[in-house]
Amino acid sequence: MTLRPADSSALLVDGKLIPGSGGTFDIVNPATEEIVGRAADGTAADMDAAIAAARRAFDTTDWSRDHAFRARCLRQLRDALQSHLEELREITIAEVGAPAVLTHGPQLAGPIEDLGYWADLAENYSWEQDLGNATPMGVPTHRRLLREAVGVVGAITPWNFPHQINFAKLGPALAAGNTVVLKPAPDTPWCAALVAAVIAEETEIPAGVVNVVTSTDHALGAQLCSDPRVDLITFTGSTVTGRAVMAAASESLKKVFLELGGKSAFIVLDDADVAGASSYAAFSVTVHAGQGCALCTRLLVPREKYDEAVAAAAQAMAGVRVGDPTDPGTVCGPLISAKQRDRVESYLRLATEEGGTVVTGGGRPRDRDRGFFVEPTLIAGLDNSSRVAQEEIFGPVLVVLPHDGDEDAIRIANDSTYGLSGAVWGTDPDRIEHVVAGVRTGTLGVNGGLWYSADAPFGGYKQSGIGREMGVAGFEEYLETKLVAGPATS
Repeated sequence: MTLRPADSSALLVDGKLIPGSGGTFDIVNPATEEIVGRAADGTAADMDAAIAAARRAFDTTDWSRDHAFRARCLRQLRDALQSHLEELREITIAEVGAPAVLTHGPQLAGPIEDLGYWADLAENYSWEQDLGNATPMGVPTHRRLLREAVGVVGAITPWNFPHQINFAKLGPALAAGNTVVLKPAPDTPWCAALVAAVIAEETEIPAGVVNVVTSTDHALGAQLCSDPRVDLITFTGSTVTGRAVMAAASESLKKVFLELGGKSAFIVLDDADVAGASSYAAFSVTVHAGQGCALCTRLLVPREKYDEAVAAAAQAMAGVRVGDPTDPGTVCGPLISAKQRDRVESYLRLATEEGGTVVTGGGRPRDRDRGFFVEPTLIAGLDNSSRVAQEEIFGPVLVVLPHDGDEDAIRIANDSTYGLSGAVWGTDPDRIEHVVAGVRTGTLGVNGGLWYSADAPFGGYKQSGIGREMGVAGFEEYLETKLVAGPATS
């Protein structure tokens, strides 16, 4: 099988690649603004059929009980996708605007390799636990704890890291024995649809176990959330949409877990290399044009070293080349769409309206007359109450804020509706651990440490989400717990 753009103009429903009832829609390359292909435009009827297929596959097959078979299918999918890696790389760069260098990691190759982790977990997880004998109300009883698949999973995914997030949901959901209906973002349908073609044609995954519905109709997400045949919703995206997902799912009291927005703080202590840490923070926020929910977009530095930090961060950002994502040297490519570029640019205007100073960047690159590019931008002169410091921008924008010591840095970091990620740089281990303990966030990097991996749970506090993705904790989000009690054993 050769993956071609034509393969992406189909839905996967009940094991068959079918056209969307709504026809097709254009896929735009964000680096060139050219139409590079078309995707199937699913409708409410298509989504209904996909949910019905997932329900049937869960209720009438052995998929949820055959752990070894699921592991084999996941490894088949991993191997098949790896055989198409270069084709997928080219398509991902064109559709997502992802810099080529990232496709060797979290934008493509890494998530595919991680399917092996989920296969291993399906085989090795302790599906049954013996709780031993007890005498509740005087009755001699033996108890067993069983872990079972939840059922039908509705997965709604965004456009920024589509492969990583699609597989972070498909991998554990399938390994746990669930069936899935995946609705990817309309900005990046290829990444899901081409994987669907591989599932249908190169694996033994039974019909109905995985269904993929691409669509321009956002109402299909609400349909997935409210349908009583769906047992669990996993959603990654904005906090605003997450609230709507939770409300729709509440109609049938289905389980939800949400990975939402962030406005993470990069805390530099006064005993750190302030210039080095600030340069690192500035470079980090330009990766994939800042389109990452866990990026640290607030740089908190000692007040007495504020000017030094701003100068170092500005120099680092000014040195980042905004470029063609097909170039191996590019780390900052385009934003996903004109709409997203408009959103980022509105925040750059707001920064000056709020009294801030654009130290570097602040507009579109002069050498890019096509594509949805924005310069890496550093903003100084604001405090943490400003909207630019409080709201998720999702672009290559960093705001520098002063702090007056460790406790003040913790206070500022926590002064946010979000609690997704963060970073701490310093030299005194005790002070670092005090800050780590004080910051209310789901992940923290210390002195450049990276927390991302398949076995490491990821998620947030507060309005950054509910539950965890990845790792055993993420796997168990897709499980129910059943207690079985029988006569006491000798």
